[in-house]
Amino acid sequence: MNVYDFDKTIYDGDSTADFYLFSLKRHKGIFCLAPSLLGAFLRFYVFKKGSKTDFKQIMYRFLTRCDIDQDVADFWALHRAKIKKFYLNQQKDDDVIISASPEFLLEPICQSLGIRFLMASRVDKNTGVYDGENCHGKEKVRRFYEIFPNGKIGEFYSDSYSDTPLAEIAEKAFIVKGETLEDWKFEKRN
Repeated sequence: MNVYDFDKTIYDGDSTADFYLFSLKRHKGIFCLAPSLLGAFLRFYVFKKGSKTDFKQIMYRFLTRCDIDQDVADFWALHRAKIKKFYLNQQKDDDVIISASPEFLLEPICQSLGIRFLMASRVDKNTGVYDGENCHGKEKVRRFYEIFPNGKIGEFYSDSYSDTPLAEIAEKAFIVKGETLEDWKFEKRN
């Protein structure tokens, strides 16, 4: 089986950021949440306090201002074209998507593309509250083995070296830059 990250890997951009901006245009009440988002940003990214999950949970408060099911459907109607050609040309039936983006956001596009296996951050679509950890880094490996205890990854694709834990368990790994694939460069260890 082949495993893919989603954002900037098979999707041209960051789907969560795109969905946030899409929602902001639609629901002006989201602007009221800007002070708490700025505070969370400063706390996590500037002062290095708290976890990425804590930051994202505050960011996802914007979901309380959305008509979530309709907004997600409308979002993908406009953004489906951002699925990269390289992926569409090599897609297989047993592909696995493992992403830090929220499951509720990626489920509709994965269903539309015929992708059966999705592992992503479990975020309540109505409240923005996480159920578990942000699906990032080593958490992606844990989640992969939770679903596929004896799973073997033939090829792994990501835009980010933060996904090295998954690349290390794949037979072959690629870094994705736009539509270009390059061999993964592993750090040399002494």
